[in-house]
Amino acid sequence: MKIVHVASELFPYMKTGGLADAVGALSAALADNGHDVSVFIPGYRSSLEHKDAAGAQRKLRLKVEMADDFLAADVRVFSPRKNLRVFLICREEFFDRRAPYGNGERDYEDNAERFIFFCKAVVEMLRLGDLQADVVHCHDWQAALLPVLLREAERRHGVTLALKTIFTIHNIAYQGVFPAKTFARTNLPDELFHMDGLEYYSQVNLMKGGILFADRVTTVSPRYAREIQTSEFGCGLDGVVQTRAEDIVGLLNGVDSAVWNPSLDPLLPARYSAVNLSGKGVCRTELLKRCEFAVDFKGPIFGIVARLTEQKGIDFVLANRDFFLAHECRLVVLGSGDRRMEEELRTLAAAVPQKVFLCAKLDESMSHLIEAGSDFFVMPSLFEPCGLNQMYSQVYGTIPIVSRVGGLADTVIDADEDPVNGTGLMCEPNAASLRHALQRALVLFADKPRHAAVQQRGMARDFSWKVAASGYEQLYRDSL
Repeated sequence: MKIVHVASELFPYMKTGGLADAVGALSAALADNGHDVSVFIPGYRSSLEHKDAAGAQRKLRLKVEMADDFLAADVRVFSPRKNLRVFLICREEFFDRRAPYGNGERDYEDNAERFIFFCKAVVEMLRLGDLQADVVHCHDWQAALLPVLLREAERRHGVTLALKTIFTIHNIAYQGVFPAKTFARTNLPDELFHMDGLEYYSQVNLMKGGILFADRVTTVSPRYAREIQTSEFGCGLDGVVQTRAEDIVGLLNGVDSAVWNPSLDPLLPARYSAVNLSGKGVCRTELLKRCEFAVDFKGPIFGIVARLTEQKGIDFVLANRDFFLAHECRLVVLGSGDRRMEEELRTLAAAVPQKVFLCAKLDESMSHLIEAGSDFFVMPSLFEPCGLNQMYSQVYGTIPIVSRVGGLADTVIDADEDPVNGTGLMCEPNAASLRHALQRALVLFADKPRHAAVQQRGMARDFSWKVAASGYEQLYRDSL
């Protein structure tokens, strides 16, 4: 098949979260399976500076219609592996920026124009570049206009640009909602700005367009596909999603085993596997050293790698600070974000540096060390479309403690509820339930044979993208 992915992020050229990992790993897996895969992303500064893009060729210069104006876009292309091409949509005014969406304090004021321009440039490239796509697969609000723009371009020019379109919701909390005047920049027919189109409470909602106009809609876990049809998790779009109930499917993301594999991981001080776990002990010792804890500590280490936001359940962790003070355990946190949460964690770490450690910066090496050196990984999210760290944890022999939501509930089996198959511990998304799960973790850690059995079951699970990609291949075939 000829498959085109369109996204605002792609690992390793631009990454702020799991979207980049998912699109990067899925496109690579599909290419390795013999499909002709193209990926479109904006030509960010970091993308153009990446070594893979050093020999990127200018494919075309496009004229992109934006309301009454025409803006130029350069398209550069390179091939990082067999069967895979990466297209960069370049316009310095929009994309020559260090960060993709904002300056850290607030979103860029021209985000609507930037990503409408991006989507329209992709459509022009599909038309003039003659890519003849079987499937155009769009990801999140930044690419959500593609399905309707593509069909409108086909109508205007009398051509077929793609047989089917797929739209994936990675996180419905981020929808791309902008003032009504934004609609003029799309050049779409006026009749599409109403409640059955892009209009949303007198504003433009780009994600709504993707949900309504794509041929199929996917989310990144089966449970999340059901959750976003409820008022609790739908973030105001539950009614819209319900209209596509027959066309929506939840497909789990996978783990990129070229990056997250304890037997090969170059970022670890020692490698290990389910057959020989001695290297995990070396990683634990190195983690204790890195945090300036006593290296002979024998109790459990609880690890967290997360953006410090309400969604990630950090307030539930802070509400249980007395648990970490009262018991012989250690807490290691890697993350930054909400200033209040960061300051509360910093204060806690300063008060008991022998028990709590905070690393408030991006540190890929530290994230791998926490996954490998911890005994338990704490992830009490309020909601989690898919989640990756709970899968990384199981692969690395670190038992996850997770909320019973979204992809967490789809990928972790509670060891107390199912002693035969359990791979982790589950709680409800609140502080009291998390405390109970933490107490259960102490009991599990003390029972060495049972702890080892849970650990081994987690490491035996196959979360690879080889499995995940096959689900998308089947979806494409069914759609076609």
